[in-house]
Amino acid sequence: MIRDWYEGYRFGDTDVYCPWDVINYCDVLLADPHAEPENYWANTSGNDLIRRLLKKANQSTRNEIEQLLNGGTIIKTIRQELTYREVEDSIDNIWSVLYSTGYLTCRRRVPGKQIELALPNREVKELFLDLVKNWFEETIQADSARINRFCAAFSEGNVATIQDMLHDYLWESISVRDTAVRRNMKEDFYHGMLLGLLRSQDSWLVRSNAETGEGYSDISIQTPERVGMIIELKYADDGNLEAACKKALKQIEDRKYGEGLRRQGAKKILKYGISFCEKECMVVMA
Repeated sequence: MIRDWYEGYRFGDTDVYCPWDVINYCDVLLADPHAEPENYWANTSGNDLIRRLLKKANQSTRNEIEQLLNGGTIIKTIRQELTYREVEDSIDNIWSVLYSTGYLTCRRRVPGKQIELALPNREVKELFLDLVKNWFEETIQADSARINRFCAAFSEGNVATIQDMLHDYLWESISVRDTAVRRNMKEDFYHGMLLGLLRSQDSWLVRSNAETGEGYSDISIQTPERVGMIIELKYADDGNLEAACKKALKQIEDRKYGEGLRRQGAKKILKYGISFCEKECMVVMA
């Protein structure tokens, strides 16, 4: 487990773990031998560099970030003599600083003073994922008319509009398809994305993983008009979006997720099964 989280760096010809993380984790283990690895970089000032990269990113850069998150590599010319003032001059300079500060690691050197870069380990990958979700939320919140249309389609039961607009949002964002990433982590990524969209409605009560029957639904919503919505999400590893939607709707029925909202006063209950696979999606309503 420590290897997954903290390895991936290379000094000269030697493979090393991140010493800062290993020391912190060992310190925690002294107090709790059963403690799991944590992300010790989550609140460091260096995360601002990733935020800057995302804000400056054009489609090519977003594709490169997607490659990294999915276990791939990118090739960049690295400048290690940069001054702080030069960092903002170009996106390439930000890549250089991310490499110098350990957010990226060298896989091999390429002729022409270039380096093949990758995310070093699970810790940094999860950090990137969280920052990508936050960036996406900030970006889509800027277009209030568009997001209001999307949310209205949920309360109206307009499946076609939900699916079309969600598909557009996915294509504008960064997807996770790396086979090494656990399915529940992929589902969490899309869950967070959809939750951010739906919580734009101030008058809605939007809850995540709330007990609504004989278990916990992914997302439940109550509107002032007493419309209740249950949304169950699935990631289709095999690409069969329709089967994943059916599985989601079956879970809603089997676990009686709608009953909790009915007891809380909902007059009308809409039940949605939504499946994802990379940048594709399908929406089905019971």
